[in-house]
Amino acid sequence: MRKNTRGFTLIELMIVVAIIGILAAVAIPRFANMLDKSREGATKGNLSAIRSAVSIYYSEKEGVWPADLSTGFTSYLYPIPPAKANQLGNVSDVTLAADIPSAPGVGWAYVTTPGATYEGNVFANSTATDTKGVSFTTY
Repeated sequence: MRKNTRGFTLIELMIVVAIIGILAAVAIPRFANMLDKSREGATKGNLSAIRSAVSIYYSEKEGVWPADLSTGFTSYLYPIPPAKANQLGNVSDVTLAADIPSAPGVGWAYVTTPGATYEGNVFANSTATDTKGVSFTTY
């Protein structure tokens, strides 16, 4: 005699586990890529905030760029937001530079050379590339 049993067979369970495994194998790399893209977007937003604060400083000081972005600049933007992208180290460090960064680094680069083409500009301090293959210095 056969009882009326309910449940799944071993084959059905194995098929479901295989389908879940396939879906996970497809979804996890896309999720990681989305995290990198969101960090890059946050980096662009933070860079825009720093550039706006530097511009406000420049206009209020009647054409004088800040000497650095720490002392005397804190009333315009404090704290300095971090460069969130993984390649930029997720740090708020600001390196004083003579020109656009030409090597991999972390944080931000602030051009302070008087009379330089990019004097007063802030850049992402790395020549590494983002998820689209674009150098961070072009942000």
